[in-house]
Order: sequence, then C-alpha cells, then structure tokens
Amino acid sequence: MELIRGIHNIRSRHKECVLTIGNFDGVHLGHSAILSRVKALAKQYDVPACIMIFEPQPREFFAPDTAPGRIGRLRDKVALLAGQGIDYVLCMPFNPKLQQLNAQAFCQKILLDGLSVKHLVVGDDFRFGCDRQGDFEYLQAFGRQNHFDVENTPSVLNVLGERVSSTVIRHALERGDVAAAEMNMGHPVTLNGRVVHGQQLGRKLGFPTANVNLKGVRSALSGVYAVMFDVEGMRHNGVANIGVRPTVNGKIAILEVHLLDFKGDLYDKYVQVTFCQFIRAERKMAGLSELEKQIQCDKEEAIRFFANQ
Repeated sequence: MELIRGIHNIRSRHKECVLTIGNFDGVHLGHSAILSRVKALAKQYDVPACIMIFEPQPREFFAPDTAPGRIGRLRDKVALLAGQGIDYVLCMPFNPKLQQLNAQAFCQKILLDGLSVKHLVVGDDFRFGCDRQGDFEYLQAFGRQNHFDVENTPSVLNVLGERVSSTVIRHALERGDVAAAEMNMGHPVTLNGRVVHGQQLGRKLGFPTANVNLKGVRSALSGVYAVMFDVEGMRHNGVANIGVRPTVNGKIAILEVHLLDFKGDLYDKYVQVTFCQFIRAERKMAGLSELEKQIQCDKEEAIRFFANQ
C-alpha cells in the first residue's frame, strides 16, 4: 500500500480510482465492509482502490479542545489500512485552504481534476465543503454530470445486533471496556509509536517505563491497563498508564509501559502496545510514596491477568 500526502503528489498511475472518504478512526468492522466493497469495485473496473483521509481530522481542526479522543493515531490507522489490501491512502492536510473549498470546488478540484474518480463510496450522511454545504445527493448529481457513480454504505451490525461506529468504540474505551471495543473493531486495540526519553520518574520509583510518543494526539484510552508490548519481533507483557499523570502535575497525555519480563535499552525503537485489560482509572495520589504503592498493586494485577490467560 502507498501513502500519499496531499493531492499535489497524485500521479497518473493513481487516477481513475474507486474512492472512499472518511476518518477511518479505529478501522472497525463497518470500515472493513466499506473497504471490501471498494476493492470489489476496483477489481471490476480494473483501477486502483483508494481511501481519502484527513489529518488532522476535521473536528480536531475546528474544535481541538472538544474534539473526541482518537481510537488510534495516524500511524495506527495507516498500519491497519495496509492490512486491508487497499492500493493507496491519500492523506489530505485539513487546513484553511481545504476548509475554504465549497462543495463544487471540492468535487471539481479533488474528485474530478485530481483523482478522475470512477466510482465513489461514502455514507449517506457524508457532508463536505465549506460550511458542510455538500451532501450525498449533491455528490450523486455531480457524479451523473461527470460520468462517475456514487453509492452509499449500509450500516454494519456487530454480533449483538448493534450498529458499529467509531463513536460506539470510543465510548467503550472511555469506560475501560476493551472487550466491547475489540468486538466492534474486529481486531485488538493497539497504539504504535517510538520510545522516547521521559523524566525517569518510573525508574526512580523502581518501575522503569518505556515512554511511547503520542505526538500530542488525545487518545480515547485513559487509565492503567495490562498490555502486550511488541518490539523487534519479540512480545513482552506489561502494565501501562496512559494519561496526564496528575500526581506529578502533568499536562500532556503520554503512554508509559512498565515491562514485566524485560530489561534493556528501548530508546528510539518503534513498538506496538496492545491493550488487553483495564485495571483502573487514572487518579491523583497524595504523593510519590502512595503512587509507588499503587504502581506495585497495578503490576500485581497485570501479573495475575496474564497468569490466567
């Protein structure tokens, strides 16, 4: 799969594609159904299968302080999409220039001139263009005028008969229900990133941690979890905290992982953290002594979890 950053990097081999557009946060079962349809159509037309995503996501651009936390970062999303058999992902920077395009300009400059779309698959509640002027009916009319088809995507239900959506998954993660999130996603809840240097507080308390850079992205995940930690083809069990660390007056959310069965240098290595079991919510302790005792309890809880698997 090829990742293309911006419409200006589109080449002739990318054009005349079957396209779908969306955030694809979490790449869940509903997304998988859309992508299966896109791939089938691309095979029928003998053209590339393409996904258009936005970075930042539109709600993060318009209201960064109130936008919902992400199920995964861009790196996580691209990794999951790469496993779906799509030819390329077009990542559009959501900036003032794109935001100011009206519906007609978006269709003409992006869909027609930029991509020469053969077939477009979007949800029937899809809105686009400046002030959300464009909708599904507008796309259908534009497609008829310019000789490409537009179809909507039906809702997908999980095994309980409930509609699958990124919102449902976020709510599950916010209450620590990893199993419900996995059921709707069809795969484990993971975050990928590079291990960076931290404040060494965990080491001072006797619990050294690998700090995974979230690059300022607010996550739907929060609290303490039993996790699996993959690095360089090896898997280790651990206990992780994702949050702002209120006991030490932290402001920016980070992901810290204490490994139960590993000692060594992990700095600058790319890792994947799989969230297995929620242990507790993040809370402010009275001081470092109480924090140290709580971390020990969390570690013991994670050890018990993995012993029972």
